[in-house]
Parts: sequence; structure tokens; C-alpha cells
Amino acid sequence: MTATINENVSSALELGHVESHLHPKPSFDLADHPVPTGFEEIWRFTPLARFKGLLDGSASDAKLTRTEELPAGVTLSTITREEAKALGGIAPLDRAAALAVEYAPDVTWIQITGELDAPARIKLVGDSADEQTWAHVVVSVAPFAKATLLLDYSGSTKLGAQVTYLIGDGAQLDAISLADWNNDSIHAAQNSLSIGRDATLRFFEFTLGGDIVRSSTNIDYQGPGASADLFGVYFADAGQHLEHRLFVDHTAPKTRSNVAYKGALQGQDAHTVWVGNVLIRKIAQGIETFEQNDNLVLSDGARADSIPNLEIETGDIADAGHGSTTGRFDDQHLFYLQSRGIDEREARRLVVHGFFNDIIRRIGVPDLVERLQTAIEAELANVENLEAVTSR
Repeated sequence: MTATINENVSSALELGHVESHLHPKPSFDLADHPVPTGFEEIWRFTPLARFKGLLDGSASDAKLTRTEELPAGVTLSTITREEAKALGGIAPLDRAAALAVEYAPDVTWIQITGELDAPARIKLVGDSADEQTWAHVVVSVAPFAKATLLLDYSGSTKLGAQVTYLIGDGAQLDAISLADWNNDSIHAAQNSLSIGRDATLRFFEFTLGGDIVRSSTNIDYQGPGASADLFGVYFADAGQHLEHRLFVDHTAPKTRSNVAYKGALQGQDAHTVWVGNVLIRKIAQGIETFEQNDNLVLSDGARADSIPNLEIETGDIADAGHGSTTGRFDDQHLFYLQSRGIDEREARRLVVHGFFNDIIRRIGVPDLVERLQTAIEAELANVENLEAVTSR
């Protein structure tokens, strides 16, 4: 009976690569990921000259310092590169991820086997932005397990990382990635998440520090009925480049996805990039999907690029759409607050907090919510000309 069910599920999947300039062919072979020139679609926004080794680096034994809080139902072990590949998941989609898989000294394997009574927390700290570091992590979530997992990055680093999530049938996972780097850090990450039949994923990504952070998040579905919510918050200061690229590949029917990322920018040459792409394959009938990116520009000299994409190969879908906004403060919101006796600067602060809190409050981990709200407050304290920035 089980074999018959698995055969039926497999026949309802379309996992082969679809040629597109927006999502290259996944491969573990470095030769399939040549050094980019900057003319490629997936690299045209990235300041390649500042990537300093993440695209042409060599093997290194350097590691981030790791500490963890693991409740019952979570185990952590070290496996080889070949053992990690055998577990499955999405292969690297760009050179930085392929180098991370090739050169990471070992692979950290996180196994979640039950319903956790507290979040699993793994803190990863870098101590130098001069030494090249590679990391490869695999997270396996057993069928019907239920968990919250936090990967908490901080310190100084030059890091290329591949993080693969394998989410079993019927499982529920809240995965949180927090990049709270020092301002000298460079981080290239690929987060790849494969979601089993009737499984539920909520993926949160918070990018609050670093000189350059380039994150690529990729989703595919291993069975019908799976659901994915992807939420993101980023805040760029002067000179920072924060880039988020998302690819949601609806490889099965009756699946669902929702993407909501919000960013703020302040300071000269602060630059954010958000590129979202949803592919609805021919077999993906009856799916629902929406992606939204909103950016709030807090000062002159900052630039936000926002590019939503939607590729549809079947007309039999329940709902699909996308949207993007980039702008200054909303004068109506400010007027409403000021008309109730709140001074202009405080009104602007409240608007920014309200802008982000819609996503932050969804985490459901009280101490982390408080930490993020405090981090946003610290970012706002750096706005030198907050009073002068209005909608145009």
C-alpha cells in the first residue's frame, strides 16, 4: 500500500530543470558554475569586485564558532560531503554555493525527529573577515515532526554557505535565519528547502548587518498539499549591499506559497536588491501563490531594486499574483499620528516599527521578537536626517 502511495505521489511531481535565465541548472559540479562576469542575470546587481574570494576561493579549515541549545528531539552530528549529497535536496544554483559544498571542511547534520517543546537555537559566530570560511549544513525534519529552528549568525566573517532543508511529509517547520553581522562581514548563502507532501513551512529571514550579504532562497515541493510562507526583513545602512533572491518552484499540484519581504534603507549608497521568481509548472494545477516586496527609503542617496517575476505554464490555478512598492514615508500616516499629539520624529519612528512589525510579530518567539525590535530601534538611531525625509 505504501509503495502505491509513493508511486502516485511521484507521478504528481515535475522535478526536472526548466531552462530559464532566472534560475540556472542546479549542480554539485563546479564546472557547471563558471566564475561570473556580472553580465549574467543572476549576478548583474551584485558588486562582484567586493566579494573577495567567495567566487574564486580555495579550501579552508576555518569554521564559525558554534554553540547550541537543542531540546529533546534534535540531534546534531558531522557527516561527509558525499553522505550529505546522498540525503538529497536542491543542489547549488550558483558558484558561491557550489564552492561552499566543495570546500566546507565537513557537513553539519541537524536531525529533528519529534515535536519540540522549545525552539532549537544554533549560534554561529565569526571572528575574522579576513579568513575565508565555508559552511555546509543539512537540516532533516522527520515526517509529522513539529519544530522551530533558529540559525543565528553574528561577528565578523567572509562566509560562503549552503544550508539544505529536507522537510518530511506532514511536518511543520518554522526556520529562522538571522544575519546580525558586524559591518565588515561578507556573506553569500544559499538556503534550499524541499517540502514534503502536506508539510507546512514558515521561513523567516532577517538581515541586519554585514558589508555585503547575498542570500538565495529556493523552494521545491516533494508532494501535493505542501505549503510555504517566506517572510523577510532587511535594513541597509550607508554603503551596505543586501541582496535577496527567491525562487519558488511549484513542482506539485495543490501546493501553496506566500512571499512577503520588507526592507528599509538609509544613508549614502545603501543598496538593497530583492528578486522574486515563482515558477508554476504544467503539473502544478490548483496551486495558490503570491509574492510581495515593500521598501521604505529613509534618506537620500539610497537605492532599492525590486523585481518580482511570475512564470506560469498552466492555466488551471487557484490564485497567483505579485506586487512591489518602493517609497518614502506615507504623509497620511504621519498626519494621522501628528493630529493626535505625537511629534513628527516620534511619528516617523512609529511608522517604521509598524512597517516591520507585521512580519516580526509572526515569529512567535518572544525574546527574539524583542531582540529584533531593539535592533530596528538601533538602526533608526543612526538616521541623521530623519525629519527631512518625506514622501515625494
